[in-house]
Amino acid sequence: MSVHDFYVTSPYLAMAGAAVLVILLDLVLPLRGKGLLPYFAFAALAGPFVLSLIQFYDLSGSINLLHGAGAFATEEPSILLGTLSVDRFALFFNFLVIGATALVVLASTGYVRNMERFQGEYFALILFSATGMMLLAAATELITIYISLELTTLPLAALAAFLMNQRSSEAGMKFLIIGAISSALMLYGMALVFGFTGSTHLADISTAIGQATGDAPFGSYALFVGIILMIAGFGFKLSAAPFQMWVPDVYEGAPTPVVGFLSVASKAAAFAIFLRVLFTGFFDVALDWGILIAGLAAASMVIGNLVAISQSNIRRLFGYSTISHAGYILVGVAAGVKSGEGVFRAPEFAAIGLDSVLFYLAAYAAANLTAFFAIIMISSKIDSDQISDYAGLVTRSPVLAIVLALSLLALIGVPPTGIFIAKLYIFTAAVDSGLLWLALLGVINSAVSAYYYVRIIRVMFTQPATSEEKITAPPAPWLALGLAAAAMVFMGIAPGFVMEAAQGAVRALAV
Repeated sequence: MSVHDFYVTSPYLAMAGAAVLVILLDLVLPLRGKGLLPYFAFAALAGPFVLSLIQFYDLSGSINLLHGAGAFATEEPSILLGTLSVDRFALFFNFLVIGATALVVLASTGYVRNMERFQGEYFALILFSATGMMLLAAATELITIYISLELTTLPLAALAAFLMNQRSSEAGMKFLIIGAISSALMLYGMALVFGFTGSTHLADISTAIGQATGDAPFGSYALFVGIILMIAGFGFKLSAAPFQMWVPDVYEGAPTPVVGFLSVASKAAAFAIFLRVLFTGFFDVALDWGILIAGLAAASMVIGNLVAISQSNIRRLFGYSTISHAGYILVGVAAGVKSGEGVFRAPEFAAIGLDSVLFYLAAYAAANLTAFFAIIMISSKIDSDQISDYAGLVTRSPVLAIVLALSLLALIGVPPTGIFIAKLYIFTAAVDSGLLWLALLGVINSAVSAYYYVRIIRVMFTQPATSEEKITAPPAPWLALGLAAAAMVFMGIAPGFVMEAAQGAVRALAV
């Protein structure tokens, strides 16, 4: 590796180094000092954030650290024999993952007090998983993708079982087994793609597919099966129907901060590699898999929203909610296929379907984390996840009730929230690309989702409280809640900053 390679990979090395340092600090701190671990983990995230920020400005040609002004922007960003490509697309997800990780670490400070002996392992696993997520967004080679995916998934499986009770152990086991099945499907699909194209690099795969001839779907039945298996494997990671069977049980049994982390950071990383693989490696057969993506989007929206209506456990409800949101995001992916047809690799290209996908992921992260941070503080006090036990919450903690209500309205897509802007962009892109039926289905499902989200608000504000005890929490979770809520409101009022970053990321993907 050259000095430049170390520089480009420095955010990932810093994130992994932070995880190792947390473990080492845990070994030397006395039991009474374990409470410092979350603050050290939070502070350690400054390393990958600052390094990613430097690379972002270096890509813009604004600064120069190694080779002269604008060198990084003009130099080929692929490194380690072309297995990683650190571009604006990867950096967009770096910031998203680092931000979500920082907020989850802050929100966990009160939650982990009941597991003092294992706090070091808890925060180290979160940081290791975040490392895998960041690598996923930059991976451009199939073996690297698979390794990064396992680095993301295995720590999450351990975290899901971290409470070591019956429900948590069941959640961890289901996540591990179904994750292994999905990884096996994906790996077999990758093997078929390699057999057809003769390469594991996405750029070479794209070239081989563009030169293929034949009347079979995707140009070859081997490639057809390979892509289908890879999409199925990604479907598990995206929590998209019909691959969603693990979601409600894991959401119910895993530690609540882990569920929040899984629902936003893991989903964002999964969509990052999903977009890079499909639009970089397989765009020449996009019309074939574009129809499949539209079908997955429709199934996810319908199944997620309809089953969520009958849920009485708030975490299971959010499990089905995340399935429906995966469907909305897939609408943007399907629209991106149509809007980018024939011009995807043009320098001026900016498919509204794809940049709205990235904006949706950021807006969803802010709204969903806000909701989960409120749930963490509420459930730790009432010791229940039943929606009926949220009765009269407005009298026990008016601030929590109002913030949770605002996050629920944001998840519906009520203006002026970031998800409203994102849905507007995505459904507009679907209509413009000829997917009117999918846009209409999305609008109908958004209306359906209002029922179960508003039901929680009604319970909090209109039903009598079962207890008069006030709900309190340490300062750090309140800070995490405030930051997430501020981001949620900011993206609804002033979406231009994040949308501009999303458009730049999409242009990097299209080159």
